[in-house]
Amino acid sequence: MTPPEDGHDGPYDAPIRIAPRAVPAEWIDYNGHMNVAYYTMAFDQSLDVFLERELGIGERFVASERLGPYALQAHLSYLGELLEGQSFTIEIQLVDADAKRMHVMLVMRNSKTGEIAATCEEMLMNVDLKTRKSAPYTDWAQTRIQRLLHDHADLERPVQMGQAIGIRRKG
Repeated sequence: MTPPEDGHDGPYDAPIRIAPRAVPAEWIDYNGHMNVAYYTMAFDQSLDVFLERELGIGERFVASERLGPYALQAHLSYLGELLEGQSFTIEIQLVDADAKRMHVMLVMRNSKTGEIAATCEEMLMNVDLKTRKSAPYTDWAQTRIQRLLHDHADLERPVQMGQAIGIRRKG
């Protein structure tokens, strides 16, 4: 398996920014704001762009090599509303990685105000789609992942990262 020709070979942006997009009307729920399901979809679609564009292990790689990312765990925090037509961007930070897994943090920002609308902390694992079992990333992919991890090492981590879910009681 050789790295794709269009893969990333230089230093990585810190964080990786995915192009802005606008909230379509069909993503609006009866509360008049973007529905939680579409936050999840927007984060997932941004991860697809990230894996394809930055690491070369996205959809085209999966189709040819039958190795692909599985989501093992995700934790979303909803911090602000997005309304119909509002533009948002997603920033992706690689927090940790090993031969088979990546721990990523995604931050969705209102493009106009810069305010955080939501965060998504996710654990991904590489899977051999023939055996349906975990498998190490290819050597060249591991090299890219480690370079990205190095380039993101000094980024500040969002306060939402690693938080437990539960009712916080005073006193």
